[in-house]
Amino acid sequence: MGLIDALGPGPVAVDTAVFIYLIEEHPAYLPVVEPLFDEVAAGMREIVTSAVTLLEVLVVPFRTGEVALAGLYEALLTRSRGLRLVEIDRGQLRAAAQLRAHYDLRTPDALQLAAALSSRCSAFVTNDRRLPPLPGLPIMQVSNHR
Repeated sequence: MGLIDALGPGPVAVDTAVFIYLIEEHPAYLPVVEPLFDEVAAGMREIVTSAVTLLEVLVVPFRTGEVALAGLYEALLTRSRGLRLVEIDRGQLRAAAQLRAHYDLRTPDALQLAAALSSRCSAFVTNDRRLPPLPGLPIMQVSNHR
């Protein structure tokens, strides 16, 4: 079963790595994630990610001086139709702290999952095997859909 078929309806939360697979055209994972972004571009689906994604995707381009790549990531995350970047406000911080307390998550993961839950996403797309299953939020591994 492909990733799109496994997701079902509604908004889908997307982890940082998925954006990297798309922009940097990862040979193994691009065929899996590209249909998701095609649905978004066609107005058929909304994807959600936390503002922490912007921080995470900019680190390597800034470190290596790849300003154009940094600009590409920023444009994708802040100006794409069908993509909602959830800001980190006090409510998100509180929800992330509760997730960290209950599931022993790292802070970036807790922020991503808090954004997904607060946005009522139907799934969280990632390749992070450390994430535990959460009530009401299936964790979808990209690597399981190659």
